[in-house]
Amino acid sequence: MANYDYDLFVIGAGSGGVRAARTAAATGVKVAVAEDRYLGGTCVNVGCVPKKLYSYAAHFHDAFEDSSGFGWTIPQAPSFDWATLRDNKIEEIKRLNGIYNRLLDGAGVTLINGRAKVVDAHAVEVNGERITAEKILVAVGGWPWMPQFEGSEYTVNSNQVFDLDDFPKRFLVLGGGYIAVEFASIFNGLGADTHLVYRGALFLRGFDHEVREFTRDEMAKKGVNLHFEANIERIRKVEGGLEVTLTNGEQLEVDAVLAATGRRPHLEGLGLDSLGVELNTDGTLKVNERYESSVPSILALGDVTGGPELTPVALAEAMHLVQHHYGDKTPGPLDYQNIATAVFCHPNIGTVGLSEEEARERFGAVRIYSADFRPMKHTLSGSDERCLMKLVVDDASDRVVGAHMVGDEAGETIQGIAIAVRAQLTKTDFDATVGIHPTAAEEFVTMRSLTRR
Repeated sequence: MANYDYDLFVIGAGSGGVRAARTAAATGVKVAVAEDRYLGGTCVNVGCVPKKLYSYAAHFHDAFEDSSGFGWTIPQAPSFDWATLRDNKIEEIKRLNGIYNRLLDGAGVTLINGRAKVVDAHAVEVNGERITAEKILVAVGGWPWMPQFEGSEYTVNSNQVFDLDDFPKRFLVLGGGYIAVEFASIFNGLGADTHLVYRGALFLRGFDHEVREFTRDEMAKKGVNLHFEANIERIRKVEGGLEVTLTNGEQLEVDAVLAATGRRPHLEGLGLDSLGVELNTDGTLKVNERYESSVPSILALGDVTGGPELTPVALAEAMHLVQHHYGDKTPGPLDYQNIATAVFCHPNIGTVGLSEEEARERFGAVRIYSADFRPMKHTLSGSDERCLMKLVVDDASDRVVGAHMVGDEAGETIQGIAIAVRAQLTKTDFDATVGIHPTAAEEFVTMRSLTRR
């Protein structure tokens, strides 16, 4: 047998890489991890964790306004301090970085600080040192992709936006994905005059169309200025801010521009091209169900492989990968169907399963049950915010194949509903479930009237 420095060498200490390293080490194999930036990857440092903290902060704006209807009087107008939020976030991320460090150390994994480069099928180079391994796992995640136009150097990306020196009182987001929609809601909630510019007719492509339309209307009611079928033509620095000219001729003056235009695999300089590792058409790494690339000793998981760009997916892939390569039994392929997700815009979106459009294409005959209502909370708050709940049912089997919600804590609600959808429960099962009253979530088990076929 060949003599290697390590059995498994992991490049990237994000959620997937750390989980794979720890679980592999628990089987007795010798593991090392190389990370050149921050422990915990995108999610912990510049993704879901800080984003959710900022979303919580932005929700206080609505809470202060809503409280008066419940008898609360705030002696003076609330004021927001960006530096306090930013710096408290930084301290929390440092705490989480420390936890990841201790997890690796406790698992007996060697942590190497540096950017690893693959030099052959069984070797990497880190900080000028050649290290060999029987298998190499690429788990480097994604990196923001930035558009190029006149003045694009004045934009910030989704990594940088958390740590702006000053709070932008006038804020513009370019993009139509979940990151763009979330940050538009966050900065609007924190008090910025916020614009969202998207080249398409409607944001959140791939989500249920009714959900997209409902979210558009609710965000507009909250004050986000939406500019569809437009793009940025140029940005010019002017006294007191940035002058943004759109392709439709409109000009806006803002203090900061976030280019939330997508993320791409962070593969540059990794050396995989010299080994001829095969890529998918979108530039992601092509892997089989064992997470092996076209070079069998080079493995990959997470965002670099082109699957759902979600932390829980990377964690699940890590567990499967370790079972395939170091476990005592071979698992079946990971099931990517019915993965629930949330968008932390205001109001939140939670969704699992098929959209109405996807279900019609797959099954033909479907039944749609939906409820659009004013939540009980807002009968006293005075807010005109509404909630949408929707079930998509395959008519032939009566199985609920999609569940969607736009409203407060939609992600929390859909997490439970996702179990039912994955278990292939029927609309009859939903109807037979006794609801919890009074909650918004009970609508999912009390929707009896057919909305449409």
